[in-house]
Amino acid sequence: MGIQNLFAAGGVVMWPLLAFSVLGGALIIERISFWVRINKRQSRVVRDVLNLYRLDNVVGAMEKLQKNADLPLARIFLAALELEEPNPEEFRLALESEAQAEIPVLKRFQNIFETIISLAPLLGLLGTVLGLIASFASLNLGDVGGSKTTNVTSGISEALVATASGLVVAIFILVFANTFRGLYQRQIALIQEYGGQLELLYRRRYQRGEKTYASTR
Repeated sequence: MGIQNLFAAGGVVMWPLLAFSVLGGALIIERISFWVRINKRQSRVVRDVLNLYRLDNVVGAMEKLQKNADLPLARIFLAALELEEPNPEEFRLALESEAQAEIPVLKRFQNIFETIISLAPLLGLLGTVLGLIASFASLNLGDVGGSKTTNVTSGISEALVATASGLVVAIFILVFANTFRGLYQRQIALIQEYGGQLELLYRRRYQRGEKTYASTR
């Protein structure tokens, strides 16, 4: 069945299903590009920053973060490190606040994916129901067993095209949506892990500074 015949068989609901598939495909490409960039660079950059900070090279760590400010963890670290002489509690709050601000960026388009996954099968079912109504409406009681029965059977098979199309769109989007959800959960775990490491390093540095200040008095 060609594309033209497919749309004719599926009925009017094929157009919103086409729109859903195009929209979903475009958003999937954007999310793939986003996650590839993060997974390719972020862990290496953050490890370098932590090593620099561990060696008390705060300026080098800040420069590294500023050069990679397109990464979520870099922005989180910068929000805390750019504070002027915060105490450990303020430092932790800055990390947590910025991490919360990054969540919408990491979960971007998730609601749209869920909407498409929910609506696509329903639209397909609606198309099938409308097709069945049209098929049976053309059949009179006196025609049962006649030539028009064959047309009704053919109409039913064509009407099922809408349901099949809706399921295909939903399944396609669902596979990628679940993949992105898994990447998001992994990213949250990494934010907690690396954020905890930076906070620990800052606490040690802060305590050393307090001891040095106390010894000079």
